[in-house]
Amino acid sequence: MAEIIQQRIEDRIPELEQLERVGLFTPKEIKAVIKKVSALEYKLQRRTLAKEDFINYIQYEVNLLELIKKRRLRVGYKFKKDEIELSIVQRIHGIFNRATTKWKDDIQLWLSHVAFCKKWATKSQLSRIFSAVLAIHPDKPVLWIMAAKWEMEDRLSSESARHLFLRALRFHPESRKIYQEYFRMELMHAEKLRKEKKEFTLANMEGEFDYPEEILRGDLAKVVFMEAVKKIKGADFILSLLSIAKLFDFTEDLQKIILDELQTLYADDPLTWDYLARKELEAESLPSTEYASKHTKATDMARKEDRCCAVYEEAVKTVPSEAMWKHYITFCQERLKRKTSAQELKEKRQERLLAVFHRAHESKLQSQDMYKQWLQLLLSLGLTDKAKEIAVVATRYFSQSSDMWQSSLQTLMELKSPDVDLLFEEAFRSISPKECLLVWTMWLDWCDQNKNPEEMELVYKKAVHSGNPAVSVAMKEKYLEWAYRSSGYKKAKKVFKSLHESHPFSLEFVKRMIQIEKEQDSPKMLNLREYYERALREFGSTDADVWLDYIKEELSHPHGKPENCGQIYWRAIKMLQGDNVEYFVSKYTLLQTGHLQ
Repeated sequence: MAEIIQQRIEDRIPELEQLERVGLFTPKEIKAVIKKVSALEYKLQRRTLAKEDFINYIQYEVNLLELIKKRRLRVGYKFKKDEIELSIVQRIHGIFNRATTKWKDDIQLWLSHVAFCKKWATKSQLSRIFSAVLAIHPDKPVLWIMAAKWEMEDRLSSESARHLFLRALRFHPESRKIYQEYFRMELMHAEKLRKEKKEFTLANMEGEFDYPEEILRGDLAKVVFMEAVKKIKGADFILSLLSIAKLFDFTEDLQKIILDELQTLYADDPLTWDYLARKELEAESLPSTEYASKHTKATDMARKEDRCCAVYEEAVKTVPSEAMWKHYITFCQERLKRKTSAQELKEKRQERLLAVFHRAHESKLQSQDMYKQWLQLLLSLGLTDKAKEIAVVATRYFSQSSDMWQSSLQTLMELKSPDVDLLFEEAFRSISPKECLLVWTMWLDWCDQNKNPEEMELVYKKAVHSGNPAVSVAMKEKYLEWAYRSSGYKKAKKVFKSLHESHPFSLEFVKRMIQIEKEQDSPKMLNLREYYERALREFGSTDADVWLDYIKEELSHPHGKPENCGQIYWRAIKMLQGDNVEYFVSKYTLLQTGHLQ
């Protein structure tokens, strides 16, 4: 092993000598490099190899390259790059090759090698790396796309890129992303050829480059599209290809073909109708000479939006579905959010959105999210009576939805509806017990602001006796906190006494009572012992910290009995289970030695 390492150090001597000779590194720095590299090489020659050692070695070499680059700029020396940087780059490739041979499945390692090649312009290495990684990981579409893009954009080889995409499709015949990028590549290829032809035409060299007209107008992309729609279903996929085609100014015919295919295959898809409606916004505006005022612009925009809505109206009749109404409402919301100085246009957009919300509601094809957005709109416009009405109606349609109840109740609370209490009661009867806790919390928070203490206490009692364990546990904690905050220590103690025999309750419930006792001017140790004993009976087998807190209390309280600590310790050892025993013993030892406060 030592001989191999020594040989590799000697192989570095020419570049190190060059670094010293040209003044980029000092003799002291050269020695430091040799020392560091020797340590890194030893790690790479161990019997058990670690990936981190390879990564650290590569990072060190990359940092060395960056340092050399900075020093060259500082001193203005640009020569001897083949003798210095090239040998370091080749060595880094060697380390990467050893690492990827050992850990073939580590995609990130391969991608790091690719990134290094791109940064340091080693194209020949990059071709070999892509070939190797695709042979090992043909199941990763992103690698095929990355390799094809490199061939197309960096090596300017559309033929190689096309070959890679075709190979990729043999492995991934239903990959949306591969088809999308293949489609884009063919359009980029056609665009490049068109530009070349234009340049040679301007230079009077027409005969030199005779491209087929089919290629120039993007027929290869059309072939890709036709194959793609046979394999991959969905209007959203066709629309994604259409959006790519729109990026190129020579694809008008191709766009028509794609649009016709969309309307033929997915005539009843809401996405198709949504696209056709929005397309009306792209219609030509009035001639620029007619733009005599902002009013004229607003009129033209209103005319376009009317055409969009006409398509949507036809859509909701042809495809009456929740998704279709959602697209219609979303469009109206987007138009309302657009800034305009024309008050008439703004009011028209507002009225249209309200009308569409109402019609979707009447058709019973409106989702929960749409109801929530409708409520927000009504509140923002100050239509409080309508908001109250819709808040109640929404809970009828989605009576089992906790989210819908919360949104509606929040609206009614903001509007100070007199029916809030009755609706909360109805919500508890309708919602699953597992989802009631947030609604209870909302009610208590509202009651805290709007009811007197007597009414508030009745609500808390109703909550803790609701029959829902999760609600009961949480509400006991809130009840105790409210009692202490509103009426003081005596009330809190009374509430605790009334609830500590009522199961279930949490450890936090007892801990909060302990904290309340300790916050008094003269906390009674007798009461604290009672609370701790209550906590130990319920949670002593699973929580070691409560035992430790009890012991600390006996040691620190003015009326505590330190002699009780030994008895508490042995009780804990007998009662705790599993790993809690070891945890308790270690913490108790630290407490005895003064290392735990």
